[in-house]
Amino acid sequence: MQRVVHLSPDPGGAMSPESRTAVSALPSTTAAPPVGGAERPRPARPYLHQVNLFRILTFVCVIGVHVIDRAGDPDSVTGNGAMLLLHFPRQAFFALTAFVLVYQYAHRSSFDARHFWRRRFMLVGIPYVVWSVFYWGYSIVADIHQETAAQAVGRLALELVTGEAWYQLYFLLVSMQIYLLFPLILRLVRRTAGHHGRLLAVSAIVQLGLLWVMVNPPTLSGVAVPLWEHLYVTILPYQFYVVLGAVAAWHIEQVDRIVRRFGPVLLLGTVLAAAGAEWCYLHAVAGGTTAWESLNVFNPYMAVYFVALIAGLYTVSSAWGRIQPRYRFAAAISRYGTDRSFAVFLVHPIVLEAFLPLYPKVHDSHGPVAATLVVFLAVLATTMVLVEMLRRAPGSIWLTGRARIPFPAALVQRLRSVRDQYAAADADGRDNSAERNSTVR
Repeated sequence: MQRVVHLSPDPGGAMSPESRTAVSALPSTTAAPPVGGAERPRPARPYLHQVNLFRILTFVCVIGVHVIDRAGDPDSVTGNGAMLLLHFPRQAFFALTAFVLVYQYAHRSSFDARHFWRRRFMLVGIPYVVWSVFYWGYSIVADIHQETAAQAVGRLALELVTGEAWYQLYFLLVSMQIYLLFPLILRLVRRTAGHHGRLLAVSAIVQLGLLWVMVNPPTLSGVAVPLWEHLYVTILPYQFYVVLGAVAAWHIEQVDRIVRRFGPVLLLGTVLAAAGAEWCYLHAVAGGTTAWESLNVFNPYMAVYFVALIAGLYTVSSAWGRIQPRYRFAAAISRYGTDRSFAVFLVHPIVLEAFLPLYPKVHDSHGPVAATLVVFLAVLATTMVLVEMLRRAPGSIWLTGRARIPFPAALVQRLRSVRDQYAAADADGRDNSAERNSTVR
């Protein structure tokens, strides 16, 4: 049975079994736009190589979470415990989005909001609509909702507004909200310069209060119910991570000095925070809470882990960024992963649907860990093949958010040579046939 995953809280404040996953993706690297592949602005500041690995590692975790969630046992304490450690991508990406944007624009003398919006909404909004329609069409073919044609059309309209055409697409909706509000975010960071500690403190208090309400919701009725259920597709539950990324970018020199000096301490803090999150999860399960309820990413204690994980991931990525310019293979991996990451995010769920039947077969013979690993590798490899095709297809910019990659000149020349040879052979064959027919007559 197929499950379409959403993240809306149920009336009791916990996440429903179907709600466990929706992990997302996709801001961008420094000089590149946070989502998609808009034309790069002229960089006024050095390129941040560390952001590339940050994205790549996070996308790997996105696929891992979706594989565990879609293929595994929703009541597995071990499976949900593993997924808890990988359940950070949305917070990390929204922080990275703000980080990248503020780094690009904070010290520019002018900021054209209309140009900014036009460029990003076109290169994110169009792929969002295209893939929403694609996954909506797949849901009809798979007969997931068992609805009439009129109901299907109405559902599409609603899903375009809520980002629920498939479980990962709401992330683009939140990303576009960040773009919409970015002029205000940039102004806020500039106006509060010198008081960013207070800004973070206020944002953290608001965040923790909102998270507490989300896991302990009030009794609602009427139109408030669907609005509450879709709170997760708004910027509100992620505002602290946006502020955190923006402030970090404003103070990037200090941040990098701290990372260089205290890197091992930050990594130790990440490990301890992960252990603490696991302890809270297991404690909740031992107290009678189901595994999927205990995995609720909006539990306030998860925010501590997410912040520590973001710091640890940035520390590792910074170390990679320092060696990347010196080694061709490292630079090549970063360029390749950064260029394909948005498309991988968009494509991998449909590939996962195709490989779901493989999981029980491997599980029965080799166990859940092997089954998860096999499905993960199969999804990753197949997705990369499809992405390579999409990146070279006409309309790539509307499918992947990046301009089409031309085929290598040598390959194009070889294909043309083969085509010409076949054409010449075909022409010779027709000429010979015509001569034989003429001789017979």
